[in-house]
Parts: sequence; C-alpha cells; structure tokens
Amino acid sequence: QVQLVESGGGLVQAGGSARLSCAASGRSASNYAMGWFRQAPGKEREFVAAINWSGGSTDYADSVKGRFTISRDNAKNTVYLQLNSLKPEDTAVYYCAAAPLSSSIIDDYDYWGQGTQVTVSS
Repeated sequence: QVQLVESGGGLVQAGGSARLSCAASGRSASNYAMGWFRQAPGKEREFVAAINWSGGSTDYADSVKGRFTISRDNAKNTVYLQLNSLKPEDTAVYYCAAAPLSSSIIDDYDYWGQGTQVTVSS
C-alpha cells in the first residue's frame, strides 16, 4: 500500500510559476513510477507528466511540454511538478499517482492522492 499526499497548489497569476509536491509513504514507495494528472471542472482527468522509478525517464503531455518539469527525490520519497508559464487553461485539481511502470494511462496507476487545486488567474 502506498499513500500519496499532494501540496503546493494555490492561486497564481498567468505567466507565473508554482511547484507541486507529492509525498509518498508506504511499502517500497520509491520503487514506483509516478505520474501527475489534472482534472478541470466539467472535464475528464488527463495526463500531465510521468517519471520512472529512478528519475531517468520522463514523459509529458504536449500541452505542458516545455513549461512543466517533473522530478523526484527518492531519499525524501517525494515527487515534484514545477509549473512555469502558467495559463488560465492550466486551472485544475492536480493529482499524483503511483504505478509499477511509467505510463500516461490513468488505469495503469494503482494509488492516488487526494489532489491539490491550482487556479491560474488571467
């Protein structure tokens, strides 16, 4: 069992930055690939970024490529999502999730956090 707790959301102006954190605890948490997803009001949850267990491989949705950066610190059992050049359309609840292998597919993830709200004002 892996428990995930996100933090770092809030209200940000367009063009600004934010950093989300996801603290993982539980058995072998550092062995899992980690992903970030987001869900805007009235929309389906969508993939944002993923990182493999070692941090050596990352993947991004086209909509955030070049603006967002995923990273992890296994010594701290924490995954980060750096959000730069934020746009109003980035407004959503952001979720971190854990999976055996890095993936962009929601159903591949076994464990989910409760989410953290990011609101980008224009």
